[in-house]
Amino acid sequence: MKLSNLKPAKGSIHKEKRIARGEGSKKGGTAGRGHKGAKSRSGYSRTPGFEGGQMPLYRRVPKFGFTNINRVEYVPLNLSVLQQMIEKGKVKDYVDVDMLYELKFISKNDKVKLLAKGEIKVPVTVKVHKASAKAIEAIEKAGGKVELI
Repeated sequence: MKLSNLKPAKGSIHKEKRIARGEGSKKGGTAGRGHKGAKSRSGYSRTPGFEGGQMPLYRRVPKFGFTNINRVEYVPLNLSVLQQMIEKGKVKDYVDVDMLYELKFISKNDKVKLLAKGEIKVPVTVKVHKASAKAIEAIEKAGGKVELI
């Protein structure tokens, strides 16, 4: 072994190619960017949705309507569903939001609105965020009561 034979171990040298440093580097002249055009210039950045000068999709598609950012979504709880829960034995004489969450009827932060579809035959106390007038009337008629959170 001589000093002239010494080489670094294979894979230990990670020397990056010096781009645009003369023709001897094989990346001189255009520096691997091709000829002319926006992509060859420094500072080029394409905006999201750019389609090569064609009118982008987000400008071609018509927009209409209005989205209220303050809208509150409620999960409907019909009297018929409540009656089924009572018949299956999942609910006794009291229903609240935590109980509905445990039964996997709603998600953690959902709000519940009691609606009058169907009928209720058993007196039950219901504690929900909102209720329709007919639903309150039907529950009170059956001997129960509705509490709003």
